Amino acid sequence: GARGARVARRVPRHARGVAPKRAAARACGIFGVFRTDGEAAPEIYEALMMLQHRGQDAAGMVTYDGRRFVEHKGKGLVSDVFKDKEVMKELVGSIGIGHVRYPTAGSLNPKEAQPFFVNSPFGIWLIHNGNLTNTEELREDLQRDSDNSYHRHMRTDSDTEVLLNVLADSIHRSHKESGMRKSATELVFEGAKRVMRKVRGAYSVITTIDEVGLMAFRDPNGIRPMVLGKRVGINGPEYAFASEDAAFGPLGFERVRDVAPGEAVLITLDGEIKSKQLASQTNLTPCIFEYIYLSRPDSTLNGISVYNFQLALGRRLADRIRERWQDIDVIVPVPDGSRPSAIELSAALGLPYREGLVKNRYVGRTFIMPSQRMRELSVRRKLNAMSAVFEGKNVLLVDDSIVRGTTMRQIVEMCKRAGAKKVYIASASPPVVHPNVYGVDLPSRKEFIANEVETPPDAEDQDFLDELATVLSADGLIYQTMPDLVGAGKDCNPNLSSFDCSVFDGKYVTGDVDEEYLEALEKTGRGAARQKSQKLVGSIANAAAVAH
Repeated sequence: GARGARVARRVPRHARGVAPKRAAARACGIFGVFRTDGEAAPEIYEALMMLQHRGQDAAGMVTYDGRRFVEHKGKGLVSDVFKDKEVMKELVGSIGIGHVRYPTAGSLNPKEAQPFFVNSPFGIWLIHNGNLTNTEELREDLQRDSDNSYHRHMRTDSDTEVLLNVLADSIHRSHKESGMRKSATELVFEGAKRVMRKVRGAYSVITTIDEVGLMAFRDPNGIRPMVLGKRVGINGPEYAFASEDAAFGPLGFERVRDVAPGEAVLITLDGEIKSKQLASQTNLTPCIFEYIYLSRPDSTLNGISVYNFQLALGRRLADRIRERWQDIDVIVPVPDGSRPSAIELSAALGLPYREGLVKNRYVGRTFIMPSQRMRELSVRRKLNAMSAVFEGKNVLLVDDSIVRGTTMRQIVEMCKRAGAKKVYIASASPPVVHPNVYGVDLPSRKEFIANEVETPPDAEDQDFLDELATVLSADGLIYQTMPDLVGAGKDCNPNLSSFDCSVFDGKYVTGDVDEEYLEALEKTGRGAARQKSQKLVGSIANAAAVAH
């Protein structure tokens, strides 16, 4: 049994097209805090509530009082996982880290929830936002029997656990190679430096280390966000790290800066802040999907206000829409993420903006649901169209992005039932046609609506737009172009030269993702999970038919 399981894990390396297993989280929110006085747990709780949009499937935190760690994690929303007052009382210590996990297709094994722990060296707890692209190669290295390896055992398929063990192994090696003469602080920085040399993909990491402190580091491309905050405490400065600086507001932290690509920042137990640039070659290339879909509008990431970015998308769309359609009566956003773009679009075109779709806030995002039937039911529960807005009108629906198209198709039909004469669609982003391998669990390529028509996806190809409009039951469709998308980002921060736009253009900034990798990913990812779900639904339907 055990031997067979070990052999099964010795898969060919990424270079031969092996993608990481997809049990790990695909979009997350992370937070870490260093206090000079008082408990960290209530503040981690508040921060995770502010980051709840980044993960609703599981939550976890660990606190540290200078002597021992206390951990609690589980499935569900932050308010559910930490609703027991006794649990919160047990989470003692002025240093801590917390994590929220985004749901993926299939169920969550509780073991997959973060934080993760290794007891040597020091004792390290770690949380991670992103996704590694050479997970299996790293796992194989960690588990290989040789004089140069510590042969580490993994309990899960999570890439976060692999990342933690690479860090632990790297610190061990640095300690051994230095003749055991380096300080703990030096070893931790050296360990993170080795991680950046070995690990590929996207990773923003926060870790708390026994007898060392609280540390955060970010991959050399800065694909996923990480922000440093500071406030004045009773006994000196206090610090926080977060996926988004919106988490700082309720806690009174002031944004200091982004953690730089390839940088590690350490808050020692004495409250001293130390930072080192560890990667020799860095290129800030943040994921542009953060600004379109993932992040809160009140966040500023990499010098770009998410809200201002979304306004810029609306301005750039307006010029193209003006040339295309002259009979629009009203602009209606698909709530919630498209509001800023729709508001700016409305102002630029001089057309009324109306909230025509009423949202039920107690239904989750639909593109993560495992079966088509469940998604369609969810859309009807989630939104309702008001006849007072749509009756007799030519309507322009504005959405931040169109992924599967399941939701949009139903919204168009909903608007027409509410009396709309014509329904046009404007997407504030280009066609989504490629997988995201850096931390967002989008469906497989076959499930993207833009790949369902015969004409190759191109935001400026009228045949493609007309075909897809027909599929969506719409009277017209327009997408943001790639130059305008990137231009909106540069409008907000001229110092940023590039973004990771891989879901739109298929260009993966780490340079190690090829077609073979993507095919392997889809066989183990959400597309595979959806096929299983469809088979299950079919089996249940057949059984019901036989029963009747």
